[in-house]
Amino acid sequence: MLFLSGAGAAAGQTPKNTAQTTGSHSIIAGDTPRAKAAPLTMRKIILVGDSTVAPVSGWGGAFCAYHVAAHVACVNLARGGRSSRSYREEGSWDVALAEMSVSGYAATYVLIQFGHNDQNHGMKVWTDIDTEYPENLRGFVREARVRGAIPVLVTPMVRRLFKDGALDNILAIWAGKMRAVADEMQVPVIDLNRASAALVSSLGPDGAPYLAQLRPGETPPTPPTATGEPGPLYRFDLRDDPTHLGDGGARRIAAIVAHDLAVAAPGLSGVIAP
Repeated sequence: MLFLSGAGAAAGQTPKNTAQTTGSHSIIAGDTPRAKAAPLTMRKIILVGDSTVAPVSGWGGAFCAYHVAAHVACVNLARGGRSSRSYREEGSWDVALAEMSVSGYAATYVLIQFGHNDQNHGMKVWTDIDTEYPENLRGFVREARVRGAIPVLVTPMVRRLFKDGALDNILAIWAGKMRAVADEMQVPVIDLNRASAALVSSLGPDGAPYLAQLRPGETPPTPPTATGEPGPLYRFDLRDDPTHLGDGGARRIAAIVAHDLAVAAPGLSGVIAP
């Protein structure tokens, strides 16, 4: 059935555009001919790292959600509690390599950030800063390049620790080791340690805690009572520590990563939003 409206319909004339109803759908029929869609150029960004990159606890979720165009696949493979050693040992790096090998993308970039758990000797996954850590980074770079991916090293963002009112950047030496590898292997680098240090220092010991998952005065939400009904079962643990990021903190750090990535890897500048 054709539905006519307007003055032309009243005069018995057929307007240029008509709406035809087929079942529950309306189809607009006009003068514009159909055209074949242009081929899509897709790029991929893979995030590799620890909890400071992972969804909910790090900047990676906000980066993928707010800073990449729709024709960029943003895959967050960061895992909490991992170091540059354990990420490979458990098989997570193999998953990342498989993602790099998927065809159909004009370019694949892999952002690699480790250091927090490498540095923490209270964790069983720590690494030696002079030997293991640099060599682990070299291995990531070499293997990513073999698969045709473009590695980008990201120095570990700061822990928000203060001593006598000044930031105590205990990860600065690890960032320096990563910068040395980047220079040695001619790898693009995002110096997130330096940039986040500037941000956290500007906020000071009173403002920096508001970047955390739980801001001052907040308490963790009460976990829902199990009912036995089907539904999501996983729960994120929210913490008020000086390392992990809440939504606001993740947005601020992700904006830094987006800006510096567009500078370090100009091939992505047209698909990265500030």
